[in-house]
Amino acid sequence: MKEKIVVITGANSGIGKAAALKFAAEGYRVVMACRNLTISKAAQQEIIGVTDRAQVDLMELDVSSFASIRSFRATFKAKYPYLDILIHNAAYLNHGEKAYKLSPEHIELSFATNAFGPYLLTHLLADHLAKSEDPRVLNACTTNIKHFFDPKRNIEFDNLRGEYRETRPYSVYKMYGDSKMAFLMLTFKMAEQFKSQGIKVNALQINRVKLSKETIQKMSPMFRMLAKLQNFTNPLPTGMADNYYQLCTSQDYKHATGLLFNHKREVVQPSISEKGFAQLKNIFGSRNYPQYAIDPIQVAKLWDLCTELTAED
Repeated sequence: MKEKIVVITGANSGIGKAAALKFAAEGYRVVMACRNLTISKAAQQEIIGVTDRAQVDLMELDVSSFASIRSFRATFKAKYPYLDILIHNAAYLNHGEKAYKLSPEHIELSFATNAFGPYLLTHLLADHLAKSEDPRVLNACTTNIKHFFDPKRNIEFDNLRGEYRETRPYSVYKMYGDSKMAFLMLTFKMAEQFKSQGIKVNALQINRVKLSKETIQKMSPMFRMLAKLQNFTNPLPTGMADNYYQLCTSQDYKHATGLLFNHKREVVQPSISEKGFAQLKNIFGSRNYPQYAIDPIQVAKLWDLCTELTAED
């Protein structure tokens, strides 16, 4: 039986690390695609030790950098003849960050990491995915997209390259939510684009999980205290990692594409109404996502921007 290969971005902590452990334990060749190799090396060795499997590779990848993505693509393709599963787990959310930051390609850092980078990586690895008998791509989404149930909420397309960084108020949490909404929109669009190649593209809506010490340490003192309190009741990342595994390997989802799943692996549907009592059900439930995600005008605007920004000179 042909060896199955899975690439997991941000696999050195949290859900990504738990997913790497799960796939390795199940006999997959795992490629941990991580930005900081020094920190990630320890996680790699831990996974190898726990699973007693040497098929855990570590490769450098900064998802916010297009140059790093292209370098990763070249290294990966030189080493591996195909790819079965690509999991976009890495994300940027620097709790309490007050400064608007740009990626190496001068794109707002949240969007570069959480949307444009995964878009580019998927496209660059599509031909390798197409060589698999059952290629699947899974994008880590978030419940933060619920903020788009607010009819006034919009992605700031005009400020993604720092156009108004000096004059417009900045919130790392808003940019995070906006970038994750963009990622969901790209999920649906990429599912259409790659369907003819047999590549399935889906998203998983991540709800609360127990945060790692590394993540909590990055927070401001107030958020750090709240996170520690929430961790007493938050579930372990292993549950969400199992969702990664099931959605990417189970025959139940072999033909699923262009879908958003919630933490129970139920299909999340676009909302029918976003007014009155229906809106309350949208906000507090886990069965619907905002209509903004499938607005053809917004999707086209995002897709055109992705194409423009990731094009090679």
